[in-house]
Formats: sequence, structure tokens, C-alpha cells
Amino acid sequence: MASQLTIRQFFKRFPGEDSCLERIMDVRYGLRHTCGACGVVDATFHKITGRRAYACAHCGDHLYPCADTIFADSRTPLQLWFYALYLFVATRHGVSAKELERQLGVTYKTAWRMGHQIRQLMTKADPGGLMGGSLRHVEMDEAYVGGRQSGGKRGRGTTNKTVVFGLKERGGQFRGVVVPDASMATLRKVVLGNVKPGTIVSTDEFGGYNLLVRDGYIHNTVKHAEKQYAKVDELSNNVHVNSVESFWRLFKASVRGTHVQISKKHANRYVNEFAFRQNFRAMENGMFDLLLASL
Repeated sequence: MASQLTIRQFFKRFPGEDSCLERIMDVRYGLRHTCGACGVVDATFHKITGRRAYACAHCGDHLYPCADTIFADSRTPLQLWFYALYLFVATRHGVSAKELERQLGVTYKTAWRMGHQIRQLMTKADPGGLMGGSLRHVEMDEAYVGGRQSGGKRGRGTTNKTVVFGLKERGGQFRGVVVPDASMATLRKVVLGNVKPGTIVSTDEFGGYNLLVRDGYIHNTVKHAEKQYAKVDELSNNVHVNSVESFWRLFKASVRGTHVQISKKHANRYVNEFAFRQNFRAMENGMFDLLLASL
């Protein structure tokens, strides 16, 4: 795994408000670029004292780098915003609003809003597109999170929990989708919208996946009810869902330990947050710079 930004390196790079604003300006526009007002190519822009703005050295037109970003209309200092970004990428188990409140010295309402804004930024970093392809392998499994168990049931069959469908490409990305239920029609729609036909697909024996072969997927199952957790099929493919299940174990343990519980309304944001860290943890430029690039 590539080395990540340390807290000492963070404060050396961003000692104050101006250094943070300069980084946002550089990411979004560049410190030298064509001025939209006067048209001068490779124009120089200078920081305006006391404002989150730059001025063109040729015509004086003002440019506001924070506009249309998560920092817009926020009175919270940019260094605190950047430190919150750092906390989100440095952790493995997520950051609660109460933790942001303690670390940043802001109100709980401000911390809650900042956390969800950062999660939205993490969602933007998803490369999108279809997963898998010929000779590629995708594991699939649902998770049931939040709420209380109904009737003593766990997992499938409970009615008070949020259903999240996870897809993990081996050697590739993870993607989680909040779904209304785990019916065959619902899961099939998600698979068709995210995985290329011809992909090797591993699932457990749940009947909701039974139509995948008809849709052009090479579908293999492991029978958890019979204590079967891995096997090798006739084409020498390793069939299991261990990778996607390990993601769900970390996610559920982190929710219990960090957030206690999450609402169905915001479940997709929390899943996307953990998917971001899963997908980009080995980026050479670090997850922090990747988040800034998403601005």
C-alpha cells in the first residue's frame, strides 16, 4: 500500500487559510490560466486580502475558487475543512459527527453537515462505468443494516433494515447500491446496470440471483447453508464471496462502533464513503489529493 499523508505533513502543506485556498484555486483553475473576462492567455491571478477570491493581474476580474464546491457559503475556516477531509481518509472506521465536533471545535450541526458534504465528495470520485468483462470476476452479496431486527430474524427475512447490494470486482472496485428489497427483479436490474454480460459472477445460493445465466453471465454459487464457503468450478474459477463479505463485516462493525446506527435516508452516503476508501486506498497520490481533485 502506498504511503498516505501524515498529520505532520498535512500541517506543513496547509499551515493556514491562504495555503488551503491556493490549493483549491490550483486544483480548479490553475494559478495561471486564460482569464474568462479579458481573455488574456496564461494570465496571473493574485490573492485578494481578506477574501476567498483571486483577481486577474491584467483586468482585475475577481474569481472565487470555492464557488460551487462543498466550501461555498461556509464560514468554517478552510483549514478546518481540510483537516476534516484528512480525518476521513486517515481513518479505517469512519468519522462521526460527534468526533468532528470535538476535533474541530465546531457545533454538532456544522460537524454533521460537513461530514455529509465530504461523503458526497467521495461519491463523486467513483469512476462509474460497468464492472467486469470477459474473464473478469465479480462477487455479489446483500447486507442488511440499520434498524432493529424484526421477529428475532437476522439477515434475509427481517423487515426493519435497509438492504444494500454489494458488487466487488476481484482486483478492482467495490460498489454498493441501496435497494428497496432483495427481490429477483430488483437485484437483476442492479446487476444489468453495473456489470458487463460475459462476466464470471459468484454469489451464494439465494434464489434472487437465478436469472443471471439467462442474461449472459457465467454464474457460480457457493452453498452457505451447507457450510460451503469456497469451491473451484469446472473452468478452474475460484468461487466464493469472501471479498464482498469482508467489506460488509468491516462496514457493519464500523457503523456499530463509530456511528451506533445510520438512517435509511443516508445509508447510501455511508456505503459510498467506505467504498471510496476500499477502492482508492493504494493510490500513489493519496486519497486526500484525490478528494481535492474531485472538486
